[in-house]
Amino acid sequence: MLTLGVDAARGGWIAVALEEGRFVDAALARRFPGVLERFPDAAVVGVDIPIGLPEPGTRRRADVEARGVVGPRRSSVFFTPSQAALEALSYGEARTIAPSTSAQGWALRTAILDVARIEDPRLREVHPEVSFAALAGATLAFGKRTWNGQRERVRLLAGAGIDLPDRLDAGLVAADDVLDAAVAAWTATRIAVGEHVTLPGDPQPGEAVIYA
Repeated sequence: MLTLGVDAARGGWIAVALEEGRFVDAALARRFPGVLERFPDAAVVGVDIPIGLPEPGTRRRADVEARGVVGPRRSSVFFTPSQAALEALSYGEARTIAPSTSAQGWALRTAILDVARIEDPRLREVHPEVSFAALAGATLAFGKRTWNGQRERVRLLAGAGIDLPDRLDAGLVAADDVLDAAVAAWTATRIAVGEHVTLPGDPQPGEAVIYA
């Protein structure tokens, strides 16, 4: 069984593929549909991007609960902007429409809308910090861009049977993006075998869900 984890990276998307929970491939694509075309047999695709946008002036329960799960890493979980804010012509206009629109959310607007245009039942929203917390059984001590944080995440992945090669043809992106894609693939495998958890734990029909 092939599962896939995908993370937005500079210039496109980085994907990590697992076969029966073990690393088999990594790839770069400029547009998100290119990832799905590269791995048509993936049973589940975990993607680190919001799926399901809130109405202006509201917050998704998934984001609120995810911030609680990651504790000191809560700043890594931004509140998902509304579609109206993401389609604004400038960040200033987006803030006028929805004053809570964060710079982080606005910076990812192209990626968020890229995924929103795709209807594929295999797609599941993940958040790497939530997934790493689930993998570790606790919040992580160090940020993902620090040396300590990256070594901690490599060890956690290796402990789960995901051994990333020292060199990747797709390894020209930031190291934390590769690690995020890898743990998204770990969550995708958990979804495929029914071992995942969801935030919120009691999602209502049509409500946005973060999987871990």
